[in-house]
Amino acid sequence: MGLILTDYEKKAAKAVKAFWNCRKNALKKQAASGKADAGTRGAVTAGKNMDGFVSLLIDLIKANGLNDACIIRDGRVPLTLPGYFRPTKMWDMLVLRQDRLIAAVELKSQVGSFGNNFNNRTEESIGTAHDLWTAYREGSFGESTRPFVGWLMLVEDAPGSRSAVSERSQHFPVRPEFVNASYIQRYELLCRKLMQENLYTSASIIASPSSAARNGSYVEVSEMTGLKAFLTCFAAHIAAEAAR
Repeated sequence: MGLILTDYEKKAAKAVKAFWNCRKNALKKQAASGKADAGTRGAVTAGKNMDGFVSLLIDLIKANGLNDACIIRDGRVPLTLPGYFRPTKMWDMLVLRQDRLIAAVELKSQVGSFGNNFNNRTEESIGTAHDLWTAYREGSFGESTRPFVGWLMLVEDAPGSRSAVSERSQHFPVRPEFVNASYIQRYELLCRKLMQENLYTSASIIASPSSAARNGSYVEVSEMTGLKAFLTCFAAHIAAEAAR
């Protein structure tokens, strides 16, 4: 029996549409309340922008036979895993089965302020994965097979994220792949390297314009780091666990 991706294109478009509308509604609610929140931070701190993608992953779990999974998507404490370099880390989605960690997923977004936030997102993604795998090596999750660890990023498709960005390094040259790379290209390179270094089972970037609030449109930057590759890898891990 092949993997089931549950008509993911339509569900992904619905998730993207929900993402943009959730941001807009959060900003409207913030403005109506009269509470100040710097820039578009009010749209970020609302916290539910990527829930459509969580729902898509849950559909994949059910469709690929892991019917007894414990799926956690809400609550600070239930979503927390122990770390090695720090006590705990809160994830965006966890999948457990019989007290074993099956999957941990981070869902991130970047809208505007590309220059200010790219390095933060990069450092966060690397540190989170390194912390988890070190804790795994040291037995923090008991005896279990290697979990699926995923990182999915939605970046605003805009002139600021598509334009070439120059970098200077006084003492040593910048790596050639980063020369004049846009922020979307940088995120794509990050996803490739996160997988190449085995920090994440799968890492993905999709780009979507704010106008996608109407139709849920998005593009994959590359096949290797596209949403389909991410979902296929996740579904394969789930199906393998279900067959165990």
